[in-house]
Amino acid sequence: MDKSPVCVVGLGLIGGSVLRAAAGAGREAFGYNRSVEAVQAARFDGFDVTPHLDEALNLAAARNALIVLAVPAPALSILLPYVRDTAPGNPITDVISVKTAVLEEIQKVGLEANFVGGHPMAGSTDSGWSAGDAGLFVGAPWVVAVDDHVDPHCFITVTELALDCGALAVPARSDEHDAAAAAISHLPHLVAEAVAITAGEVPLAFALAAGSFRDVTRVAATTPELVRAFCEANAGQVLPVLDQTIELLTRASTALAQNGSVADLVDGGHAARTRYDSFSRYEITGVVIGDEGWRETLAAAGRAGGVIRSVPPVRDSPG
Repeated sequence: MDKSPVCVVGLGLIGGSVLRAAAGAGREAFGYNRSVEAVQAARFDGFDVTPHLDEALNLAAARNALIVLAVPAPALSILLPYVRDTAPGNPITDVISVKTAVLEEIQKVGLEANFVGGHPMAGSTDSGWSAGDAGLFVGAPWVVAVDDHVDPHCFITVTELALDCGALAVPARSDEHDAAAAAISHLPHLVAEAVAITAGEVPLAFALAAGSFRDVTRVAATTPELVRAFCEANAGQVLPVLDQTIELLTRASTALAQNGSVADLVDGGHAARTRYDSFSRYEITGVVIGDEGWRETLAAAGRAGGVIRSVPPVRDSPG
């Protein structure tokens, strides 16, 4: 069976990489971007893109394409009514780094029946079409949502895209994704900003800065508008981990002042990082999509480190 065409809405780093990877996997792939300059650059590279949203969505509706939302979360309230009015029956996914906020916007316009949230855990501090790379997702985890509303066939459609892009599909619920993303992505951005600001106030610091400063502050080079967009859209999950981090640092500060030691923080951090270094992923098998409890089974497997490496069977599907 032919795979779904792909319509990517938004051709920045992630969206542009999805378009490239989908086309590289042999899919029909086309897209939209509001920037005429980006559209011209993508066309120069040989891709079918347009600066006219209605044109892209009409083609998506005609081809029953998988629509991939690759715009900042704040733009969804403007974009989604156009999707609803033009391509209401199309399967829809996204590559935005928050999931609950996106799902809520999807529900507001009544498109949840065909929506499966997604988030490739890959990127760089660069942005725009020129930063895109067809190989960006190779070997990377790509979250595919298994919320209660998720349709089995739409789940398979989105999983196939992730696998075609070279990623490892990780099933997860939207709220659990957001809690994890707050800890391993959004918090590090805020910490990086704080370290960069602090170092910038020490006269000799930049002259001496080397590996530790570079590694800790790498993501501080990300476009500020993007960092604000995902941190603010995920505030409910970011605040608890930010508070926990502040508490850990406050305890370390108190211990250093009173006892001359930061052992608790350093030892605990080292132990946690060591656990990460030994964390292994296993392939999820034996789950038939559409069977009773399939979403819960996949969510539990993803939580434990399971990944989908090949398209799983679907109940009542041929073969």
